[in-house]
Amino acid sequence: MEESTSNALQKPNRHLRAVPFWILLSGLLGGLITFGGFTFLYAQGTSYLSDDAKACANCHIMRDVYTAWNHGSHKAVAVCNDCHTPHDSFVTKYAVKAINGFNHSLAFTIGNFPEPIRITAMNRDIAQQNCVFCHGSMTSLINHGTGSQQPVDCLRCHAKVGHEP
Repeated sequence: MEESTSNALQKPNRHLRAVPFWILLSGLLGGLITFGGFTFLYAQGTSYLSDDAKACANCHIMRDVYTAWNHGSHKAVAVCNDCHTPHDSFVTKYAVKAINGFNHSLAFTIGNFPEPIRITAMNRDIAQQNCVFCHGSMTSLINHGTGSQQPVDCLRCHAKVGHEP
């Protein structure tokens, strides 16, 4: 009889030891959600879901680029997403926005970015595809001497288009 009583007393103790673990886990999860929510609101996260070019100027490093676009010729026909996100589907557009958003927020938070900011290989390929998407009828007539139907690299000669006043 004593043995069953001691087993009964040990079981609640085992559950009581798990309580601090669950409190700690709940606190950590709640802290992450709170911190993430605050950061999302502080960084105006919902603005990045739109095609509004002003969203790009939320980051101080992009303000000069936004100002140059705002005074340039592309303002009348294109916003940032027209050149910097894929046109093939909603999914790839927002996947690229998510990848870039994560990379930008990480780089800006830890201060690990070059000044002036430089385009990545992935984003350069997307910009190239979008140049051809919008200007395909004109670029198909240009002979770049490569023997292929694709232009060599629009950004080689036109790197500042859309970003210079």
